[in-house]
Amino acid sequence: MFVLLIRFLVLLLIGFIIYRSIKYFLNPKRKLELAHEQKKFFFLDDSANVRKNFLLTYKGVLFEGEKYLGTTDNSFEVVSIFIWTKHPSKLKGLNYQDFLTIEKRIQQEYRNAKIDWKSPIKEFLSDKK
Repeated sequence: MFVLLIRFLVLLLIGFIIYRSIKYFLNPKRKLELAHEQKKFFFLDDSANVRKNFLLTYKGVLFEGEKYLGTTDNSFEVVSIFIWTKHPSKLKGLNYQDFLTIEKRIQQEYRNAKIDWKSPIKEFLSDKK
């Protein structure tokens, strides 16, 4: 009887380890960190939750975006987005075209949104226009 209980607990432990490893590998935060390390583009967003900020990484720079809900002609949608980075020193090497690419990718998700950048990116982009 005691042997059966131990076997059951071992099987339960193995199942738990498999479950946790699958959850770990499918975690979107892990994918964001991996893309950040590899300097690739990755957009992490919960589009169903307007109150939750999105994160995106592009060329090794991590950006955060804040969404604001508003009205359009037909419905309530995200109409304004503010984007910033916590580490402006990592912006070195990014050019005007890179920021246009980021805006284009965000516009694919939020078509009616007006994108505003916070300092120092805002000043850089206003000088280029």
